Amino acid sequence: MSIPRHSSIALWLLIVVLASVGQLAFKAAASDPAPVGMLAGWLRMLHRPWIWVGIGSFVLQFVLWIAFLSLIPLSLGMMLASFEIVVVYVAGRVLFNEPGSWLRVTGVVLISAGVAIVAAIQ
Repeated sequence: MSIPRHSSIALWLLIVVLASVGQLAFKAAASDPAPVGMLAGWLRMLHRPWIWVGIGSFVLQFVLWIAFLSLIPLSLGMMLASFEIVVVYVAGRVLFNEPGSWLRVTGVVLISAGVAIVAAIQ
């Protein structure tokens, strides 16, 4: 039984969204100034909802990733998954006011172009 192409695309988009949400949630959980000591910092993060959003996103993304890999070759899946870098870069700039540069923007553009090329030839 073959899976329709639009199902693969929807699964890919969901994986990218979940992976990106996970990364951004971890950043949000870790962005509060930690109390003195690493253990105290971890204990504080465990009480923040963002850490659990991140963990939940990664667990669900893991399950969907395995389903996705049953539909496409690993090499293609990894190239398509790299689009997460673009999403996290843009969201990090917007949500966390992270630094940017022309070199980083060039990298994001090149990654986007690569993902577009890979998607177009499939």
